[in-house]
Amino acid sequence: MRAAAFAEPGPPDVLRTLDLPEPQAGPGQVRVRVRAAGVQPFDAALRRGWVPPYATVTLPQIPGNEFAGVVDQGTPQVPEGTQVLGFSVFGAYAQYVVVPADQVTVKPADVPWEVAGGFTAGWQTARLALTAIGAGPGDTVLVNAAAGGTGTAGVQLARLRGASVIGTASEANQDYVRSLGAIPVVYGPGLAARVRALAPQGVTAAIDGAGGAALETSLELVADRRRIITLVEHARIEELGLGSIQGRRSAEALAELIDLYAAGRTQWHVRRAYPLEEAAAAHREIETGHGRGKIVLRIE
Repeated sequence: MRAAAFAEPGPPDVLRTLDLPEPQAGPGQVRVRVRAAGVQPFDAALRRGWVPPYATVTLPQIPGNEFAGVVDQGTPQVPEGTQVLGFSVFGAYAQYVVVPADQVTVKPADVPWEVAGGFTAGWQTARLALTAIGAGPGDTVLVNAAAGGTGTAGVQLARLRGASVIGTASEANQDYVRSLGAIPVVYGPGLAARVRALAPQGVTAAIDGAGGAALETSLELVADRRRIITLVEHARIEELGLGSIQGRRSAEALAELIDLYAAGRTQWHVRRAYPLEEAAAAHREIETGHGRGKIVLRIE
């Protein structure tokens, strides 16, 4: 099969299109012929040499932990021919990926492949983060990097939970953040003062998707640090006494989230779809840290 993989850690150009052996499904597993796979900062960190504590890297390593495609080796519960979206640890930048059958859910027929392929990570991460901070009616939640993938999902899910949301973004993305249901604010120097002017009643919780000065602003504005989740500065969570995401992604949660999208209750923006052969270019774009919505790979 064709796959985008790296034989050694490094910059985006270490990602190459390789011919690798096709994986085969074992008991309780499904093999999916991938049509689209999401690209995210997690993948870029992996490529640079970071290894999550729950995983093992085997070179050449195929990145990618979210995908959509058609099952071609199935189970009685998820038979061949089923259109699915799902999640893995690695391996989604490829024509085929094998995962446990409980890590996929049926793709609604009207959902485009590119939307489904890049859907899982942002929406499940946002859902887990909002659960961790207990966001609900009466809360004002600050979402840093609100125009990005997880930010886009976080704003909308927080609003569905009854919270008010202030979302930071660039000047160019203010209207986009407003369309998601948040009060937009431009990030940069003076952010805390701008947020206070928009929320004189105070900010009760925050999801930080930017790190650095954005996290410092969250610390300044939110009294209870346990109600701050950073998706970027993991090494500072314990030091600062921040909240942390508990629980794991699930096919059941994913099914609920994609059904919300299919029913028109949420929106999801794919800003660019690269062919598999241009995975390095996709990584260069994701590492700019700017832009709205999701980057995906198309896999023919």
